[in-house]
Amino acid sequence: MPREHRLPPSAASLSASMRDIGYSLETAIADLIDNSISAKATKVEICCDLTHSEPTLAILDNGGGMTQDDVVAAMRHGATNPKEERSHDDLGRFGLGLKTASFSQCRRLTVVSAQGGILSGAEWDLDLVDEKDDWIVTIPEEGEISEIPFTDQLGENGTVVIWRSLDRLFEDEIGKKRDEIVNEKLDVVEKHLALVFHRFLSGEAKRRKKLSIKINGHNVEPFDPFCRKNSATQMMPEEIIRIGDATVRMQPYILPHHSKLSASEYDFYQSRSDFISNQGAYIYRNGRLMAWGDWFRLVSKGEATKLARVQIDFPSTHDELWTIDIKKSRARPPHAVRERLRQVITQITGRSTTVHRGRGKKLFEEIEAPVWERYADQGCIRYALNEEHPLIEGLNDNLDSSERRKLEFLIRTVSSALPVEMIYSDFSTHPREVKQSGADKDAVIENLQKLKDSLFEGSEGDAESFRQVMRSTRLFEKYLDVAEDFIREEFQ
Repeated sequence: MPREHRLPPSAASLSASMRDIGYSLETAIADLIDNSISAKATKVEICCDLTHSEPTLAILDNGGGMTQDDVVAAMRHGATNPKEERSHDDLGRFGLGLKTASFSQCRRLTVVSAQGGILSGAEWDLDLVDEKDDWIVTIPEEGEISEIPFTDQLGENGTVVIWRSLDRLFEDEIGKKRDEIVNEKLDVVEKHLALVFHRFLSGEAKRRKKLSIKINGHNVEPFDPFCRKNSATQMMPEEIIRIGDATVRMQPYILPHHSKLSASEYDFYQSRSDFISNQGAYIYRNGRLMAWGDWFRLVSKGEATKLARVQIDFPSTHDELWTIDIKKSRARPPHAVRERLRQVITQITGRSTTVHRGRGKKLFEEIEAPVWERYADQGCIRYALNEEHPLIEGLNDNLDSSERRKLEFLIRTVSSALPVEMIYSDFSTHPREVKQSGADKDAVIENLQKLKDSLFEGSEGDAESFRQVMRSTRLFEKYLDVAEDFIREEFQ
């Protein structure tokens, strides 16, 4: 019979490996905020102090706090068995987040907690772990705790997690360049937290009080990926899937076309999101966003689903089915959910396409003689200049046969050379920056006169025909008031 042999890992080697699990600064901080929410905190403050000789980053909350035994237990690797049933309000899973998230950013982790006004603390120092090659945590004496940074900001109850020896935050930079790097990273942190915890920040999370998060005194505002405050957002019927005793809820949305967003809404969404890359399912566990922007290979990302989003909520009792990782940044739906999602995608694809293309389609249908025509023939779609447009026909009438052939060749060349790929790329990423006209008032009036001369060649003409052709050119789209004044003066 084989004998048992105890073979514990090297503390120095394993702790070094744990630093490279794959956390970014924003996912690391989000993991710590999960602990604050689980402790029923309503306020979380992230403070980054670069003014002292030892820069420090701290995450403070006003949660229930911990006793000394609780603090030591929380500092234990694998403090909780992921197979144990958790509270519906608990956002943790493996009991590793506090340590792995912190070690990914610093070498010295200190936790101080207040409960009933009594302070307790413990500290991991990876330099000490390396030196001893053992899992040694230090417990500060009562008088030493008050000297730890940020502990004076704790109330009667609450916890502060302090990162020091921030060897990965500064990227080996110093001075002004270091501060710029940190500020850029904190900006990314703010955007990440605004999305991941948007239901807590807006007060939508069930059985939870509204959460406040501040970064260096600046409030983090919730970012709703479904743009629900806009009346043009379409909310489709909710789907409910039952797996055992648990319920998974699936809520599809179709976002508005960018033309339906106000200037402030557009700037807000454009600075924080990209419609193409962020389409897909948004997976929430107990109200916390775990993963997003993925169709799980059920359909390719593209224009057809550009404005589609599906909110999926599942309970923490199904963690294993959803293969939640340590960083809580990946989730994969079980088979039953994927199959229902496949059906939902089929339904929303047509709706998303209609919204996205509807405005473009209108451009061709709202006028009698558009400059450009859209043809769908022989399984292909192509765009071409309209050879029957009044401007082209008027020019044709004044040309001899040789010149007409040259004009016809020019029109077909321009149509064929339309830079579709470039237009698609620019419009997909920055739709409101694509502008086709721009001129001052005098130039607009001059162009209106040229258009009138081209159409009527000195004859009186009529206002409605001019108005239709004028609209078809889209040259005066931003100056319709000037155009109407011109029509009233010229066609009395």
